[in-house]
Amino acid sequence: MQALGARIRGGDLGALPVISGLIVIWGVFQALNPVFLSSTNLVNLTMQCASIGTIALGIVLVLLLGEIDLSVGSVSGLAGAVLAVTFVQAGWPLVFALLAALAAGAAVGALYGLLFTRFGLPSFVITLAGLLGVLGAQLWVLGETGSINLPFDSWIVQFAQQMFLPPWLSYVLVALTVTAYALSLRRRARRRAAADLVSQSGVEISIRTGLLLVVLSGATWYLNLSRGVGVMFVFFLALVVAAHLVLSRTRWGRAVYAVGGSVEAARRAGIRVERIYLSVFTLCTTLAAVGGILAAARLAAANQSSGTGDINLNAIAAAVIGGVSLFGGRGTAFAALLGVIVIQSISSGLTLLNLDSSVRFVVTGVVLVLAVIVDSLSRRTRAAVGRA
Repeated sequence: MQALGARIRGGDLGALPVISGLIVIWGVFQALNPVFLSSTNLVNLTMQCASIGTIALGIVLVLLLGEIDLSVGSVSGLAGAVLAVTFVQAGWPLVFALLAALAAGAAVGALYGLLFTRFGLPSFVITLAGLLGVLGAQLWVLGETGSINLPFDSWIVQFAQQMFLPPWLSYVLVALTVTAYALSLRRRARRRAAADLVSQSGVEISIRTGLLLVVLSGATWYLNLSRGVGVMFVFFLALVVAAHLVLSRTRWGRAVYAVGGSVEAARRAGIRVERIYLSVFTLCTTLAAVGGILAAARLAAANQSSGTGDINLNAIAAAVIGGVSLFGGRGTAFAALLGVIVIQSISSGLTLLNLDSSVRFVVTGVVLVLAVIVDSLSRRTRAAVGRA
């Protein structure tokens, strides 16, 4: 606990501001409308988080490099259009249609990476142009029909709309998750102790594990009072955990943080900076394509408005609100999860209150500004501690 206190005093707030803000948001909306925290509404909220959260996960990767991608909404719409055209109109098997949609997303990101590394164009300019170009490609793929419905009995639509875990399986996943978390903490503590570094005590590990068990078990029990835990939401959680493990446990992940912290220092350390940029831009648009597929499946349709509207803004806002620094080098994959829950909670709460969408934009904007202020203040605190 002393180490945690030292981190907070040093400006490393972690997820504390986001969790605190989420508690306040939930408390306010529950007081204004008791339906907000009902199990039925929370199940709907989790299902709404999956597609935007997956897109936000790609934004997290790009922001860790200190760059941006403004076209993820358009890429998600293009992926949905490719899926619908190949699966419904061309009659391709679903697996090939999904691969085609993912390939379209990956190709866009690879193009961004090449333009960025070969010509030095700013990512803002590249992806802004991509937003327009990909939107045009989406309209061209859809053709004159403009809207294509996906069969309700297809596996992908069932996956996004009606697949929920049996209660016993959801509790098994909770037990496995908590066990893996406890083993990870103990293994990390042993490694740090062997290196004569400050490590977490057994008591702190037990407390953290116990809290996670209580939170996950309680949330699972409450969601099971309604339809349960959606398979699509579990898929999103699996993507977040996988991204976290890759970022924290692999050489590639450490290279991403190094490049985001200082490009020149990373290059002098022998990191192939160009490959890191290329891979991250490709992963970002691939995840945007996955999000677009999930969105199309949930709506059982792809149309000209898919990926437009506030998709871009919500995905970027979710990553920033979740705690990823706009300056690069700081943040985790869990920022996508926390941020999208905040975004969708605001949207769901205001919808239940029958307020206009203009209010949602204002509230989301205010929350985004507060998140950036917290990031800026924490950076100043860390800088002051470092000088001291």
